[in-house]
Amino acid sequence: MKTSKLVIIIIGPPGSGKGTQATLLADKLNLYYFETSKIIEEKVMGAEKDEYVVVEGKKYFLVDEKKIWESGGLCSPPLVTFWVMEKIKELAEKGEGIVFAGSPRTLYEAKKIMPLLNKLYGKKNIKIILFTLAPKTSIWRNSHRRICELLRHPILYNEETKKLKKCPLDGSKLISRGKLDDPETIKIRIKEYKDRTLPIIDYFQRQGYQIEKISAAPPPAVIFKRILRILK
Repeated sequence: MKTSKLVIIIIGPPGSGKGTQATLLADKLNLYYFETSKIIEEKVMGAEKDEYVVVEGKKYFLVDEKKIWESGGLCSPPLVTFWVMEKIKELAEKGEGIVFAGSPRTLYEAKKIMPLLNKLYGKKNIKIILFTLAPKTSIWRNSHRRICELLRHPILYNEETKKLKKCPLDGSKLISRGKLDDPETIKIRIKEYKDRTLPIIDYFQRQGYQIEKISAAPPPAVIFKRILRILK
């Protein structure tokens, strides 16, 4: 079932505000915020010993994937791609548009996911945005990041919010993501992004997609306006 709905893909390093902008775009344009990291987290964090998923004939043990996730590495691409593609099909069937934050994450995922998106949504309806951010800023932002316990909203850290204890959107407790946002883990995540995620930009360009590059350094409101101008 093909839909003419919009698909927005935001690629960028850790801490570049992908989640914040995806949340804003989802609300503004009535899109489904597809948070791959949340899907992975839900699948692996409660994993029991010996629990596994079979993809392309191979077993992927979720406890092992949890260890990779917590260390700052990227979980096995075939497994992540399986989860992502199943969700994409479900959303397309419902006729929902999508905004992705940080997905696809690897060249393997891109080569699997993009043909499916083309088939279900049409290439002309797919918009790709690349955020740029200095590693030093990425580390600072991530190590200060908090999310709400209930709906996992990212909360921007600044003078006005640093003393907040509850999410202003849903009232739940604000928490850190533990090991995932530890400075040393963030350095690993930045290297993983550089080595394994950035190469998909070349793939996108070879496939004829237009890449819109935006600096993620300005305040979220400024970036949001720039994205809306691009989408027009």
